[in-house]
Amino acid sequence: QAQLVESGGGLVQAGGSLRLSCAASGRTFRRYAMGWFRQAPGKEREFVAAISWSGDTIRVANSVRGRFTISRDNAKNTLYLEMNRLKPEETAVYYCAAAGDESLVVFTTTRGVASWGQGTQVTVSS
Repeated sequence: QAQLVESGGGLVQAGGSLRLSCAASGRTFRRYAMGWFRQAPGKEREFVAAISWSGDTIRVANSVRGRFTISRDNAKNTLYLEMNRLKPEETAVYYCAAAGDESLVVFTTTRGVASWGQGTQVTVSS
């Protein structure tokens, strides 16, 4: 089972940027799709972006397209989310996620997610 630990969250002004990292441990990191979800107070957990193990297949939510970039460095067992031009409505807990089946190339919902990080708070002030 993958163990996922997010970092990089914090307080940022509207229009600012943050880079989130997700460090994975265990033997399951290799060949697993990974991604990011977020959950704002009183709202459902929302898909943000995901990337295949190889990096060749990427999915991003329409709401963040053009502003967020997902990437991974398998040699470092680390997933990244570069967030630019952040908006106050994007204040949320951001969660790292990993698939549990190597046959799942990528995902856009919680279906197929087997491992979750503890979450990191991102607060965007107006």
